[in-house]
Amino acid sequence: MRFEERRIADVLVAKVLESRISADVALPFKQALVEYVNKGNRRLVLDLSEVTFIDSSGLGALIGSLKAIGDDGELALCSARETVASMFKLTRMNKVFRMFSNPDDAVAAFSH
Repeated sequence: MRFEERRIADVLVAKVLESRISADVALPFKQALVEYVNKGNRRLVLDLSEVTFIDSSGLGALIGSLKAIGDDGELALCSARETVASMFKLTRMNKVFRMFSNPDDAVAAFSH
């Protein structure tokens, strides 16, 4: 699982460099996100602009990383393509995750 990382203030923006988040990569995907949290990144924005497909395993990995962050951290998603955004809406995961159109909007929405 590959990511492109950058910081905006105290927020880590991790861009997923894979086109699919499915069962075959769900575990390494979740492990990478949990590792970010374990390294002290309490505010994380996941940029999904390169992702064209996500399945229930990918959604489960995101839920697992949300649990790893806990109540004292924040996770937001941004730049989801229509196919990916529709999967979040279909599964009502758009009610669980805060979703934004770009990384800057996601970072700006975090509490200070």
